[in-house]
Amino acid sequence: MPSRLARSACVALLLAAPALANSGRAPGSHDRPEHPSAPATAHAGSAPHWSYSGEGGPDSWGALADEFKTCKLGRMQSPIDLGGADIEGRISVRANYRPGQMSILNNGHTVQVNFPEGSILSSGISHYKLVQVHFHTPSEETVYGVPYPMVAHFVHTDHAGNLAVLGVLFEEGAHNPELDKIIKAAPRQQAAAHVVGGVTLDPARLLPASLAVWRYDGSLTTPPCSEGVRWHVAIQPVTASAAQIAVLHAIVGDNARPIQPRNGRLLVAGVN
Repeated sequence: MPSRLARSACVALLLAAPALANSGRAPGSHDRPEHPSAPATAHAGSAPHWSYSGEGGPDSWGALADEFKTCKLGRMQSPIDLGGADIEGRISVRANYRPGQMSILNNGHTVQVNFPEGSILSSGISHYKLVQVHFHTPSEETVYGVPYPMVAHFVHTDHAGNLAVLGVLFEEGAHNPELDKIIKAAPRQQAAAHVVGGVTLDPARLLPASLAVWRYDGSLTTPPCSEGVRWHVAIQPVTASAAQIAVLHAIVGDNARPIQPRNGRLLVAGVN
């Protein structure tokens, strides 16, 4: 076990330092920060086909193309199991999200909403612009081996292009009015980004009341699996009705990458 001094240094790094190099800016992932003007498909250009099952499934991602090799060789891959955090600590996370017009797409792997400028995530001393949110059914993260029926990944970028993700877990429960705006507008088939007229989406209404988070350093969860992504996952889930979860699952299918090994990474559970 590391010494108390070493663990304190690691916690300080997690809570204050910006994401490291190789930050997930490579193309080909629905976690990428750019606002696509066309569907971000696995077939676009010369990009190799990848999927969540079969020959192009997660076990094969690292061998599909040289640019995907981090999916196999990386030591800081996501998602991970969030049970059994190494330590508890005060993690300052604030989401200053603003309502705005909704631009939505289906890239063949997930439903994604792109956001206009103006929404900010603060993590420690670092600040990130909210770029997009997308969904996985079931959740990619697990807690003591158990997934939630759905997760939303809010993707952010800073001035240097480093990425920070805020994951919000969904459990079955009360109907979610803000999520309903996304479900009603979501393309049922692959489709380019388009603005939904007359609809204002408030991303803050998709967040839990508490932003106590699990915090660790990881990667994109889709090819090219680039590392250096600053991960936050809210400990408190939000609700969506069974019908809402079922509709999104019918659109995106089972699109969760399997859990990846921690490889000694520090996992901090935030306390208020």
